[in-house]
Amino acid sequence: MKLYLATGNAKKLKELQAIIAEAALPVEVESAAALGGMPEVVEDAGTFPGNALKKAKGLLEIAPEDAWVLADDSGLCVDALGGAPGVYSARYAGENASDEENVEKLLRELDTIEEMNRQAAFVCVLALANKAGEEHFFEGKCSGEITHELYGEGGFGYDPVFVPQGQEMTFAALPAEVKAGMSHRGEALGKFLDWVKGMR
Repeated sequence: MKLYLATGNAKKLKELQAIIAEAALPVEVESAAALGGMPEVVEDAGTFPGNALKKAKGLLEIAPEDAWVLADDSGLCVDALGGAPGVYSARYAGENASDEENVEKLLRELDTIEEMNRQAAFVCVLALANKAGEEHFFEGKCSGEITHELYGEGGFGYDPVFVPQGQEMTFAALPAEVKAGMSHRGEALGKFLDWVKGMR
């Protein structure tokens, strides 16, 4: 199976490749860079599955005929903010906002929210598509809470302020393999890998 990952995010790509490689399945993984880079996609679907499929179809247009494309749309949904930032997680503080700016805005929004009301969940939806018109979706979710300050040097995005349920450290402070075993992206990928196994 030839699989192209529809993302221009190097850290996300590395995380996806590591999990797929560990599964030791007959999946040849390439990045969007192998096709000249990820095409510009307007993420205006309003849902994680809708945005993931738009990204998959965007790369599929320039992919080989027999290729599959896997795209991810994920975000942080905070209960006290009515599910925000949600699908706008990557641009919460503005269209070209950095991870740091997004995290700063989130902490400002939650400044007056007490410890017991800072529940949140990371959600990831993977969309898999090919040129024959097949589409499959795999969803993962990781519940936890938002800290008051940043902790940890690893990860990316909101990882420095998210403590997964049952842990005392943020995603950014946990070892990468521990995060992969419990993360929203790890769960969604696990469902995708189970699907691949079922094809063999």
